[in-house]
Amino acid sequence: MTINKNLIAGSWVESTDVIRNINPSNTDDVVGEYAAATAEQVEQAVAAARTAFPAWSRSPIQNRADMLEKIGNEILERRDELGRLLAREEGKPLADGVGEATRAGHIFKFFGGEVLRLQGEKVASTRPGVEIEITREPIGVVGLITPWNFPIAIPAWKIAPALAYGNCVVLKPAELTPGCAWALADIISRAGIPEGVFNLVMGSGSKIGSALIGGVDALSFTGSVPTGRKVAAQAVERMIKFQLEMGGKNPLVVLDDADLDTAVSIAVNGAYFQTGQRCTASSRMVVTQGIHDRFVDAVAERISKLVVGDALKPETQMGPAVDQRQLDQNLKYVAIGQEEGARKVFGGDRLNRDTPGFYMSPCLFTETTNDMRVNREEIFGPVGTVIRVKDYEEALHVANDTQFGLSAGIATTSLKHANHFRANSQAGMVMVNLPTAGVDYHVPFGGRKASSYGPREQGRYAAEFYTTVKTSYILP
Repeated sequence: MTINKNLIAGSWVESTDVIRNINPSNTDDVVGEYAAATAEQVEQAVAAARTAFPAWSRSPIQNRADMLEKIGNEILERRDELGRLLAREEGKPLADGVGEATRAGHIFKFFGGEVLRLQGEKVASTRPGVEIEITREPIGVVGLITPWNFPIAIPAWKIAPALAYGNCVVLKPAELTPGCAWALADIISRAGIPEGVFNLVMGSGSKIGSALIGGVDALSFTGSVPTGRKVAAQAVERMIKFQLEMGGKNPLVVLDDADLDTAVSIAVNGAYFQTGQRCTASSRMVVTQGIHDRFVDAVAERISKLVVGDALKPETQMGPAVDQRQLDQNLKYVAIGQEEGARKVFGGDRLNRDTPGFYMSPCLFTETTNDMRVNREEIFGPVGTVIRVKDYEEALHVANDTQFGLSAGIATTSLKHANHFRANSQAGMVMVNLPTAGVDYHVPFGGRKASSYGPREQGRYAAEFYTTVKTSYILP
């Protein structure tokens, strides 16, 4: 089997260690083998990016726009192929994989346009005859650390703005899912990007993460809270700019006046689709007592019919956990919930299918309280909990009573409650009668509290992180 190499200074570079990429739907299937970079190779990638930065940062904006457009077009042309690769290596259903690849293509095309739309300001001075110009400039060499659950979309929404605004990039994707990142690097390398502007280093964060953080001018990280805190400490030590997107324990409030079918649909989508492996998943369902029993019965019935299976099979609605470690964590929290006194209404069991994989049934807990571990800690699997509350006021309090603040949703037909919730939810994103998971690529993404740190990602707001502001005073 061919070993896919790291991309450093425009060349594909081998390494002594190899990452075996295993299909979680069928552990007998090796998706590919990928070279694991060394710390020295990361340093070489950073040096290459630094060498390339002066020319790239001053390159004509039309050239940058054309390259990003070209990258986006190839991704879209190959969306089915890339979506299949994604489904094989991460385990989300094929349709979701194709959808994610499509989103990645749209992100690059969007930032191809943003290259031409970056604006500054010209303002009056308090001193007669003095002119003031405020401009945005690239930061320099940006390190990107991306997670396994969105292995092409999240790299895309970091790489595209970084390149658009004139930065050079070193990408370190999750060790579990290097395939999509390598395919994306291959597309970028053939789009005319000068050598050193974009670099790919694959491998374990524990082995090469420090080398990356130790050399770049800015770092964007998406992953777990514990790892994010370590990244932040290292970044602060060097006084470099950093951005963190971490966990969530997102509430979906369901009020008595909600349309039951809508509430159930968005709850099941938010909590269980893509195996609950989304930081925006609806992991806490906060339900008022008048609709509680009907809601629980309907959700239990709906998830009992979800087809759990191989991500590549067209009938599959929920794929496997990404690996054995994640499956073990999911099952551990099922046991914790039962020990804490929650009532398991459905699921939470290891499943066997035609192929060996990390399958489990979607789990629903009721009679939970907000102080239970299953309601305080991010599980990152298909485990949903229901918290019974008496009214909207208590629901809002429970929804906000968490260390996280990424996404929050409400199911209601009351405009009064919908507007009040939007204004008072302590989350970065609020959904009304929509799943908490599922966002557009051209608007800001991010949260509050322990969920996020630093400027928002995506859309025009990405400029806040990937550029720095310069104020110039001129006396003509």
